This record gives sequence, C-alpha cells and structure tokens, in this order.
Amino acid sequence: MTPETIAGLVFIGILVLAFAAIAIRENGQQKHVFLNKIRREWGSPPSGEWTSEELESISHYTRRREDGRFKVDDITWNDLDLDEVFLQMNGTVSSCGEDYLYSLLRLPEFDVKILQERDRLIEFFRTHKKEREQVQRMLRFIGKRKAYSVSDYLDAMGSAPVRRVARYVIQAVIAGAAFVLFFLSPLAAVTLLVLMLAVNGVTHYRESEKIEPYLSCLSCILRLLKAAEQLGKCRIPEIAEYSRRIREAGAPLQGIRRKCVMLVSSRGADLGAAAILTYLNSYFLMDFIQFYRVVKRLEGQMDRVEILLENFGILDSAIAVASFREYLPLWCRPEYDRDGESVRIKAEDLYHPLITNAVANSMEAEGGVLLTGSNASGKSTFLKTVALNAILGQSICTCMATEYRGTMVKTMTSMALRDDLQGGESYFLVEIKSLKRILNESRKGAPLLCIIDEVLRGTNTIERIAASSRILASLRRENLLVFAATHDVELTYILEKKYSNYHFEEEIRGNEIVFNYLLQKGRATSRNAISLLEVIGYDKKLVEDAREAAEEFEREGVWKPLC
Repeated sequence: MTPETIAGLVFIGILVLAFAAIAIRENGQQKHVFLNKIRREWGSPPSGEWTSEELESISHYTRRREDGRFKVDDITWNDLDLDEVFLQMNGTVSSCGEDYLYSLLRLPEFDVKILQERDRLIEFFRTHKKEREQVQRMLRFIGKRKAYSVSDYLDAMGSAPVRRVARYVIQAVIAGAAFVLFFLSPLAAVTLLVLMLAVNGVTHYRESEKIEPYLSCLSCILRLLKAAEQLGKCRIPEIAEYSRRIREAGAPLQGIRRKCVMLVSSRGADLGAAAILTYLNSYFLMDFIQFYRVVKRLEGQMDRVEILLENFGILDSAIAVASFREYLPLWCRPEYDRDGESVRIKAEDLYHPLITNAVANSMEAEGGVLLTGSNASGKSTFLKTVALNAILGQSICTCMATEYRGTMVKTMTSMALRDDLQGGESYFLVEIKSLKRILNESRKGAPLLCIIDEVLRGTNTIERIAASSRILASLRRENLLVFAATHDVELTYILEKKYSNYHFEEEIRGNEIVFNYLLQKGRATSRNAISLLEVIGYDKKLVEDAREAAEEFEREGVWKPLC
C-alpha cells in the first residue's frame, strides 16, 4: 500500500469514528433532555403552542375511528372550548398519542367495560413512575410531527409513486467507486468524490421534494416499528395485552425496517443518527433506492400499521390523562346508571378545569333545568361545566368533581353562536338551525344531554318567549336531560310544570356588584343590567330614568313613549 492509500484509509476511518461519536453523544443528550422534560411536565399543563392548522391535522385520525359512532359535533366542540381542554391535557410524547387522545374527546364511549379498562390503564401509569417512564422512552422513538398527523402519512401511502431504481443504483455505484479509487489513485478518488457530491447532491435536492411526504410517511412507519421492537422486549404485566398486539402486528414488518436503515426524511431528522444519515443519503441516494423497493413490500400490510398506531395511541394517551389527573385539584371516576333508568346527573363539587380557583357547585338534575340569573352571574360557565364533565367522564373516565353519577348520554350544545357572514346567514337563522339539529337528534331515542344558552336571543321578546317555551317543552322527553339558561323570567312560570328552576344571584356592595357563582334553587328575583351601567360610570340621570322605566313597565305592563 502506498502512503497516500494509507492516509486515505486513515482519513475515512477518522470520519467514521467522528460520525459515530457525534451520534452517540447526541443520542445520550437527547435521552437526558427528554427524561428531564417528562419529569418536569408531569402533573402540570404541557408546554408548547399549537396553531389551528395543527389542531385540524390532529383531528384527522378521528375519522378513522368514527365508523358511525356518535361524535361531538363542531358546534358543541367550539361551545365548550374543547381545543383548549385538549391542549391542557395533551402531555403525550408521540403523534399517535395526541391523535388518539383527541379522538377520545370527539368520540365519547358508551361501553362501561371499555371505560373500566381505560381507567385501569390510566391509574396504573399514574401510580407507577418507573413503568410509565419506561413506556414513554419507547414512545419517544415515534416522536411528533406537527405539520401532518400519523393518519395523514398512512393515507398518503395509497398514492405513493412506483419507479425503477436502476438509475439511482448506477449513481450510487459510481459514488461508491470514489472510495475504491483511494487504493489506486487518491487524486482521481478525490476528484470523483467531489463530482458525485455535486451530481448526486443536485439529484437528491431536485427529487426529494417529489417524494418527501412519502419519505416522511415511511420514516414514520419505521419509527413505529422501532418503538414496537423496543416494547416487545418490555415485560410489564399490566400492559401485556397491548404489548402482545404491538409485537404481533410489528413482527412481520421488522424485515422492512432492517432494509431501510438509510431511509429517513431530512425534514424529520430529530434523532441522533438521523442528521448524519441524511447527508449520506444525499451522496449515495439510498433513500430513493430503498423507498421504491419498500413501497411494493408494504402493499397489504397497512392494517398492521393501523394496529400499531392504535395501541401506541392507547398507551400514550393513558399516560397523558394520568398526568392530567395529577394536575387537577380534585377529580373523581364517574359512575353510570344501568340502561333503562331515567336520564339524570348527580354531581358534588362540580367545577370547570380551565378556570383558576373555580367555584364548585353541586346539583341533582332529572328531566329539565331552567337557569336564570343576572348578566355575568355564572350561568354560561355552569352550563359548560355540566356538558364538559359529561363528555370527559365518557372519554377519559375523569370528572372534575368529588362525585359524579348519572346516565351515559350524547351531549349537544347551542351556546356561543354568531352570524355566518360568509354563508350570508343572520344570527337568528344560525341559532334556529343549531336548535333544529338538537331536535333531530332527540328523536333518535338515545339518552341525550341538551345544553342551550339564551334560547332564541336573536329575535323580539314576544316571539322569543312564545317560540322558546314551545321548543323547550318539546324537548321534555324521557330520553332527554335539558339545561337551558334564559333572561326571560316569564319562561320560569310558563314551564314550571316541566322544568326545575335554578338561578345565580349577585350582591351590590357600594359601587360594585359581587357574584358568588353558587347555584341556588328557584327562579332569579333580581336583575343587574341597569346597575352595571351605574357601576362602570354611566350618567346618573340616564341610569335613574332607565330604572324608573323598568319599574313602571312591571307595574303597568306597557312601555311609555319618550318625549
């Protein structure tokens, strides 16, 4: 061997060792950072911000699980700020986990046995730190992709292109020949090396974008298989069934993984060795060669990938809910009545998870509840609290209360509506369509929880009272539990034989109005709209005239014209 050849081999050896050292160091650092992060965020709201586009992407997996099941619709979802609730509990470490967690909230469960198993898994992870962190370290291999959900990647595989790989193989062989040339002519080897760096680099740059979504998809599948391999070695009896499903689904696909060690997406390179492999792909084009070979081999195997996606999602989402329980000041497991009993809810110390230092309320409701009270007294928040706890109980087996017992229900709301400017629909039209969808669902016979805030607020008083009283009366059926808030005290008299009356009240203290946000039995006997004008500094004469006019109308029943 010539001195030049020996020098070249030494140079190559140093490069390989340097790459290996960098990969090992980065992998160790990432493990340390990851472990610190999950420990720091345990029992607290997760960090990070999400755009509406990213949340939309997360929702795509729900379509795969829907399959005719009842789904919390967009109106109810937005009324209850369920995006914010989801983000508060989204302590997942993988895309599978957050996709599955989101689907739990969208698709409430009606099978008690499924909920009991879900709760068992959540409690196991909540009380077993060692096993929880062991599973999270395995889920870490999957990672998160904000631009697309795992579901999107799997859907994309159906349209993956198929090409001959001969061209890429030839370019890879020539690129490899540069290293062989070091034994014959180091100068020629360096020349060929530089040339192929340019040629293959340009090829990789130009064509990688064409298959980038599919490379990302295959990279995602490889991550699933890596996690499946790791979990297959795990011996935790409490999750043995999930480990078995993952092991059996992943085993036939491990051969694909072994043949795709170079197949990574440059945009998804977030593990230690991935960045280095990306540079090697740019030179040898191995990702293109392996991509087209693997696409063919994956045909007919996507059901196995679906099983991996589901079971990883179950484990990761259970850990996230366990952390959410630790964060809550108090919580309970819901208890559900047997089928055939009347639709009812009994709750002690019920509160809203998004409100700091929330005031808790207790109540027992069956049939219908009509809620009255002044502006800002807490009516809308209470309605949201009832609906939200009904959904969370049937999705994550967790209610924000010391006790929650009732019927399994479909939950629908009509609350935070607005004009549809793009559709050219007024507020009133949007409102009556929203109510109509509840009426339609109520005729299907399944237990239904209806939450309505300010019935028909978008029209005049006479027609509002006439129509809303009939709508609310029509909703009083055996299979329905209705909560409705109104400012129209007249409705509490018209419907007193069909609805139980509850209210919130306030107290005037000097120049301020104080609310205690406590639910009281009976109809409201006070109003505060005019007092609020006074509190924030409206002209005293205007306030006094308004108050006198209101009192006069209550005595005589007619409004007098102003001069």
